[in-house]
Amino acid sequence: MAQDLSGFRPSRLLKRMPAEKRLEAAELFWTDEQSTDQQIEAVGALASHMKFRTKSVVSLPLERKAKYLLALPNVPDNVAARALVAYHLTRHRPMMAAFLDALGIAHEDGLISDEDLGAPDVHNLKTAAEELAAKFPADDVSIYLGTLVSQDPETWLALADLPETKSLTTA
Repeated sequence: MAQDLSGFRPSRLLKRMPAEKRLEAAELFWTDEQSTDQQIEAVGALASHMKFRTKSVVSLPLERKAKYLLALPNVPDNVAARALVAYHLTRHRPMMAAFLDALGIAHEDGLISDEDLGAPDVHNLKTAAEELAAKFPADDVSIYLGTLVSQDPETWLALADLPETKSLTTA
């Protein structure tokens, strides 16, 4: 039987983040130059939900766009995934680098260099997650590890069962 990873859907991870971090992720999403496609999707979702013209949504101030995005009943997973990535890349590169260093995975400032990365050894993942939890706030660690599972379950599936990951996904 396949493991239920529904708790790792990006929209669920985003929703379970502490409010101030969720808002920060949404603001970073709107300013991320790599998120254009997802921003277009978000504008469409906001316009439809709020019965606004697309042009009106685009012209909203950043803070309002971020708050409105988080108020959507269902943030699209593509949008939530980009918000999580923008959040980590902007705010948590040292944590990302520390985790990859602990696993001995080559990276550039927290971004994995190897496109064909296989699943790390379960014992090494557990040790790296414990080390991360000892150095960084628990909710940051949980958000990061959960994001890894959501983005690439084949590689990071073993993280799904670790207590360092579960604190956010079972909240």
